[in-house]
Amino acid sequence: MKLVRDRIDLAELKGMAERGFGTMVKAVVDVEAAIMAVDAELHADQEALLLENGSAQRDLWGINLYPDVDGDDWIEFDSMINLRPASGNRGRGVDDPVVRDRIRGIVTRLVQR
Repeated sequence: MKLVRDRIDLAELKGMAERGFGTMVKAVVDVEAAIMAVDAELHADQEALLLENGSAQRDLWGINLYPDVDGDDWIEFDSMINLRPASGNRGRGVDDPVVRDRIRGIVTRLVQR
């Protein structure tokens, strides 16, 4: 598991994918701190790492990254940690388009493609 505060190379993500799920790397993004945790079996483990490093639960969103896919489809908004019916997010995705855009922007800034 790795905490990404600055940049991560796409080749490193590809290596993580190959060692883990094959074509995908799980990640959790903190939309306020503009950081993310990558490379764990469970989004919950990444969430715990970010919480230990000062993140607030309300700012954390689980995603999956597909390093070999081009365009916006390389980011998949799907995680059990995203289920927050009390906050209006009723599914495993990220319902709010503004939050999705923030996540895309953070990932784009952090991942050197």
